[in-house]
Amino acid sequence: MNDRKSFEDKLRLQLFVSGMSVKSMEAIENIKQLCSDQIEGSYVLEVVDIYKFPEMAKENQIVFSPSLIKHFPLPKKTLIGTLSNSEKVKKILGFSSTK
Repeated sequence: MNDRKSFEDKLRLQLFVSGMSVKSMEAIENIKQLCSDQIEGSYVLEVVDIYKFPEMAKENQIVFSPSLIKHFPLPKKTLIGTLSNSEKVKKILGFSSTK
C-alpha cells in the first residue's frame, strides 16, 4: 500500500477555532469549500477547538481564532480570520489561479 507516501504528498492544514462560534463555523466552511474546489482529496485538514485543546494552541503559538496553519508543503504559513478572501487564501496556500 502507498498510504504513507500519499499522506506525505498532501497539503496539511490545521484550523484552530473557538468552539462553534459563527466565525469558527464560517472559517471551517470556507477552507473546506476552497480545498474541495481546488485540490479535492489532496489535503488533510485538522480542526482544533482551542477550548478543548489549549495546549495545542499554545504549542502552535495561536493568539487569534480562527487561525489556519499550513504545515506542508513548506514554508509554514499562518492565516488569521474566517478565510473569506478566497483569492488571498489560494495565493498563500499555493493554489494555481487557473482552476
